[in-house]
Amino acid sequence: MAKKFNTIDDFNIEDKTVLVRIDINSPVDPSSGIILDDTRLLLHAETVKELSKKGAKVVILAHQSRPGKKDFTTLSQHADALSKILKIKVKYIDSIFSTSAKEAIKNLKSGEILLLENVRFFSEESLSRTPQEQSETVLVRELSPLVDYFINDAFAAAHRSQTSLVGFTVNTPSAAGRVMEEELTVIQDALDNVQHPCVFLLGGMKPDDSIEVMENVLANGTADTVLTTGIVANIFLWAADVDIKDINRNFIDSRGYKSMVAKAKELLDEFGDKIVYPSDVAIENDGKREDVSIDEIPENSIFDIGIKSIGEYAKIIRDAKTIFANGPAGVFENPDFAMGTEDLINAIANSNGFSVIGGGHIAAATTALGCADQMDHVSSGGGACISMLAGKKLAAVEALIESAKKELDKNI
Repeated sequence: MAKKFNTIDDFNIEDKTVLVRIDINSPVDPSSGIILDDTRLLLHAETVKELSKKGAKVVILAHQSRPGKKDFTTLSQHADALSKILKIKVKYIDSIFSTSAKEAIKNLKSGEILLLENVRFFSEESLSRTPQEQSETVLVRELSPLVDYFINDAFAAAHRSQTSLVGFTVNTPSAAGRVMEEELTVIQDALDNVQHPCVFLLGGMKPDDSIEVMENVLANGTADTVLTTGIVANIFLWAADVDIKDINRNFIDSRGYKSMVAKAKELLDEFGDKIVYPSDVAIENDGKREDVSIDEIPENSIFDIGIKSIGEYAKIIRDAKTIFANGPAGVFENPDFAMGTEDLINAIANSNGFSVIGGGHIAAATTALGCADQMDHVSSGGGACISMLAGKKLAAVEALIESAKKELDKNI
């Protein structure tokens, strides 16, 4: 991928104040407030450590959850956790652009690191607006005069056009951090240089996203086969006139996805030979798993694809040269219905194809199974990754590209 954006390598950051936006949004125990998983902290530590080692005065912007959620909290504990990972003291201040926060930024020495408060405590952060509009917010007006460079490393949030993600790029020289750089490079290269046969495994609980991806990759010839699982599979079974029973139709409707059935019918009519749905499913019967043919689905909830389908899907995966996977195959949190998700992850891990695992639940399941090291790339961002697969532009990346153009024009 020819980089259209700047990276850390393009700037001399020694003795400069660098504002870096990372995504360390982590699972937090609502009762104790203790961070339950430090995966994202470990991920972004590379960028933060590199900036510090190169002599930058590092100021971190990050968020934790969102207003109204039980895990919407301060970043005090994140600073402690990041300090342990980096083996460098990460200072923390419980404000974002107060006088004390600005003084703390001004007093930083080269190599020191300061974590500001949860940026979502700032109400304007939740508004989606253009970079120009975001550049006029209080957050950007207060902090931009204090920093020399802006580094965006928050790939997981790159599809959002929020203040801390796009606002600083308008007036501050900006670049992608190492996580952002790797994600964009690997995923785009895989899409640009796809080897065939290429298989997309699409499931999970967000069928609108998956169907958008499916439409894009089938229309542009990227995908040779799309394997459907989860609620996506149930929608396609319904679209194919399989009687999935009222309990499952009502569930799809209750989630607001009934309109997706008509879209699935259109895709089956146009690309039917490339779209695979299960030949059997696993239902919940008295709290236990029961595998049944799609011709014999009783009035029970479908919680996974069936054993026969798992085998059929695994064979297609083994023969693929490129595999993109997004979303679990079923209710994998329940051990009785984890088989589809786990077996298909293992099939991808043991295949010879180039594998990209989308973020979110399937990335978590891949890590939990110990298969992450066997994949070519496990994305840190479900929403951002699936947006790329759907052919959408990422707001934060477009902002970085525009910033790079400005820097280039300055130097001409």
